[in-house]
Amino acid sequence: MNHTAVIRNLVLGEGIPKICVPVMGKYPQEVYASAKNALEQKPDLIEWRADFLENVQDMGAVCAILRELRAMLGDTPLLFTFRTKGEGGEQELALEQYGNLCSAAIQSGCIDALDVELFLKEETVESLLALAHDRGVCVILSNHDFQKTPPAEELFRRLQKMQELGADVAKIAVMPQCKADVLALLTATETAARTLQIPVITMSMGAQGAVSRLLGECFGSSLTFGMAGRASAPGQIPAGELRDLLEKIHRYTV
Repeated sequence: MNHTAVIRNLVLGEGIPKICVPVMGKYPQEVYASAKNALEQKPDLIEWRADFLENVQDMGAVCAILRELRAMLGDTPLLFTFRTKGEGGEQELALEQYGNLCSAAIQSGCIDALDVELFLKEETVESLLALAHDRGVCVILSNHDFQKTPPAEELFRRLQKMQELGADVAKIAVMPQCKADVLALLTATETAARTLQIPVITMSMGAQGAVSRLLGECFGSSLTFGMAGRASAPGQIPAGELRDLLEKIHRYTV
């Protein structure tokens, strides 16, 4: 049985899967409008996808947005994510720029959790983990494949590697090409939830994988992503509908 992780006042790894709503925008006012819309859905966690921001290399502008988001969100935890182009993000940064951006977000004192991609240079991953943990920021190590679904054994190996590196939470999102791929993702999820010591977040993307976003409590995924307006990944379900479905599944399966 997986252990839990605490992100501000949110406990991952127990009960009904928590709901995260992504916030996006090319300009600051679009980010704030997206955050306002997301908050109306009463999410458990809000993720700012900073890779959508036009001038994301301006650290001062990024930190100003983080301060405004922190004020808007109150006690709702904030996850900071820059998704690289290779893993489905909107733009690319050099490795040094990525590290500097994530470090600035940590040091801003405004974020509760940070997404770090597993397949970055290991020194960068280890450096960000150390800085985040020193500042009390939870780290979600992640991996995304928008083209295919590796075998269940490989998916589990990646989740296990995330734990070995010191992640607080391990996350994988993959694209299915057939129904068997969805089963591979769910199999890896069940194995990881049963054997690892940290919570896991997994999802099979697109319409074919949508069921994986609903069955977290049955297979061991601790969080799912719902949309408020614009989706940040294929197959996301509107947050309000998602909460209703998760509660119904909980009622009849637990």
